[in-house]
Amino acid sequence: MESLEKVEDYIIQWLNDYADKSNMKGFVVGISGGIDSALTSTLCAMTGKALLCLEMPIKQVEDQLIRSSKHIKWLEAKYRNVRSIRLNLDSVFDSFCSVLPESKYLDAHELSLANTRARLRMSSLYYFAALNKYLVTGTGNKVEDFGVGFYTKYGDGGVDLSPIADLSKTKVFELANHLNIIDDIQKAQPTDGLWGDQRTDEDQLGATYPELEWAMDAHEKNLSSSEFNTRQKEVFEIFKGHFNQNQHKMHPIPVCKIPEKLI
Repeated sequence: MESLEKVEDYIIQWLNDYADKSNMKGFVVGISGGIDSALTSTLCAMTGKALLCLEMPIKQVEDQLIRSSKHIKWLEAKYRNVRSIRLNLDSVFDSFCSVLPESKYLDAHELSLANTRARLRMSSLYYFAALNKYLVTGTGNKVEDFGVGFYTKYGDGGVDLSPIADLSKTKVFELANHLNIIDDIQKAQPTDGLWGDQRTDEDQLGATYPELEWAMDAHEKNLSSSEFNTRQKEVFEIFKGHFNQNQHKMHPIPVCKIPEKLI
């Protein structure tokens, strides 16, 4: 418990310091009904600075909307510095889809549209951030951001700062429980909410977050696969597949440096 309190205090101070140095008035967080956005928004609220919670449904499953609304009501009841807006992006998404050419690559088409949802939300977050001098605050955790790259480039990956990106998903749940975030969110299966159905992160990734955390640790320690059991070998290969495929998300944009003699 003491360790969690120290982590909580450290992140809150870090958020306050960053906002002060940036000369910004507060934070804007996209609320999805999931554990990561719930924890991030709670920590932002605890800074005492202004917090805008933005709901941005796009063909959203009803239980995700219910959880996000419950969380926002819980936050607004606890912290006077919190306000919220629900921005329904269904019509924006439909309009975008209507001008797209037909594609014969169905799987790639569906994935591109899922990522489009995240990018429409990113644009919305930055609109309100610019309007209010707020910081767009990321909700990604360590495994998502630096392990498997489970986020959309220039979507939910397009943020000003990332307060929980050094926390494992396990630690996110522990800290959320410590802060008494509502049970519905703590018990919900993690999902990115980009598909308009009930598929979970585990369905998409092929492994649970605790399994991926183990694989990430094994990868960082260069452990030999000869030490792994059958499931561990499977999970390790799943992790490596995501890790290698998504390196382009985890590194700065490459810049073509022109030799001085050519300029």
